[in-house]
Amino acid sequence: MKVVIVGSGNVATVLSSLIEKAGHEIVQVVSRNKDHAVHVASRYNADAALLNAVEFARADIYIIVLNDAALESIEKITALKDKFVVHTAGSVSKDVFKNISSTYGVLYPLQTLSKLTEQIPEIPFLVEGNNKETLHQVIGFARTLSDKVIPVSEAERLHYHIAAVFAGNFTNHMYALAENFCEKEKIDFKNLLPLINEVTLKVNNNSPHDVQTGPAMREDIFTINRHLQALSSHPDIKYLYLKLSESILKFHEKH
Repeated sequence: MKVVIVGSGNVATVLSSLIEKAGHEIVQVVSRNKDHAVHVASRYNADAALLNAVEFARADIYIIVLNDAALESIEKITALKDKFVVHTAGSVSKDVFKNISSTYGVLYPLQTLSKLTEQIPEIPFLVEGNNKETLHQVIGFARTLSDKVIPVSEAERLHYHIAAVFAGNFTNHMYALAENFCEKEKIDFKNLLPLINEVTLKVNNNSPHDVQTGPAMREDIFTINRHLQALSSHPDIKYLYLKLSESILKFHEKH
């Protein structure tokens, strides 16, 4: 298929590579920053264009990889009228396209993506279409990119997005806080990597509920208080430590 990519950030960069490797032809990359569009387009000998003054190339599918705020005003881009368009956002309705096209949907990659990625990870795609025929088209395209394609409702996609923030974004933030704490206390964060890897392996084969460990899980108030005292000079993470410990206690009391 001939593909136009609208966007040039992390997701657009990784998807472009995946799409090209799947045998599709990227004919144009469009961005709000012309230099960024040129940078991505040059990898595929594709045309580069500025979003605000674009004349779209002819293509079979137009993939809109913009942030949520930009998607909400996408109907202003009249050049997309009557084209087969999909967006890749986790929390934006597919109906942002309803005044533009009669063939539209969602191609949401349920994965953390970075343009710095050396090897493209496994990417499950959550897909929607505005009708059965369009959904069939989106599924067909998605299956050329991944073995894991999941048709979902809009509510299900939103809930997956929320769960992904907890499982991915918040978890990585915890790593960043631990690394920062290690740096301040002059200890080596890398010594925690075996622990991080072991937890990741465990949740691949078990419920996270079942593999929870630590002082809050075993209601070890003595250790919790020792930790809180040691965190007196780190008030921000002391607060988080306390709230997360309370959350673990309450969660496991209810379940």
